[in-house]
Amino acid sequence: MGRFVYVHIKLLKELREEMGNIVVLSFVYLVGIVLLLAFNELNYRRLNLKGEFTRKFAHFVATLAVVPFPYIFPSHWYILVLALLFFAALFITQYSKQLKSIHDIERKSIGSYLLPISIYITFLISSLLENKFIYILPMLILAICDPMAAILGINIKSFNGHIKIFGRKLNKTWLGSGAFLVTSFVISIIALYFHWGIFSLKTFELASTVAVVSTLGELVSWRGSDNLTIPLSVLLVLILFM
Repeated sequence: MGRFVYVHIKLLKELREEMGNIVVLSFVYLVGIVLLLAFNELNYRRLNLKGEFTRKFAHFVATLAVVPFPYIFPSHWYILVLALLFFAALFITQYSKQLKSIHDIERKSIGSYLLPISIYITFLISSLLENKFIYILPMLILAICDPMAAILGINIKSFNGHIKIFGRKLNKTWLGSGAFLVTSFVISIIALYFHWGIFSLKTFELASTVAVVSTLGELVSWRGSDNLTIPLSVLLVLILFM
């Protein structure tokens, strides 16, 4: 009986220490996000940068920073709290006309609000399926491919043009979507190689499928909804074909 009590107390202490470490890491992430936004805002004001550039920079760094989440947080509840705090901060700063490095864009977009939602949903599904990889790859593609496609599509005008489908002009360019397709394929094939430890025809086929489907997810999105359509389309492909 005494040994049982001792083991039980020891497990409680270890659990308390683990929870304490996770709370500290959550706080570190919050501080990191605040510093990122402050740094971004300073660059926006002092260097007179376009809001599109500073917005995409913040998107790249913030999304890349959440890639290790499955190895840090054991439960989706931690991610939910972080997502809600980030969502609230974006909402408050937009309606108080602050943080122009994120909100100062000409087009209408809900992308900044969808990003924390997208991160949480992807993490939740990967957690339920107990598969870290189906969270990591969608986040990598969202972090790298989306900003690259946007910056190239917006700023390079030569040999570029908006894509038309059934006579309807989309707010997407050939160069931007092409860059997204290529970078998505490269990231997928590298990630799959490290995940499986081998390069095979299946690796090539799955990487190609991920690239095509995620590019279509980005292509059909509007007003920043690609922050949701991109990771969920990649997630769906991985669930169906892995």
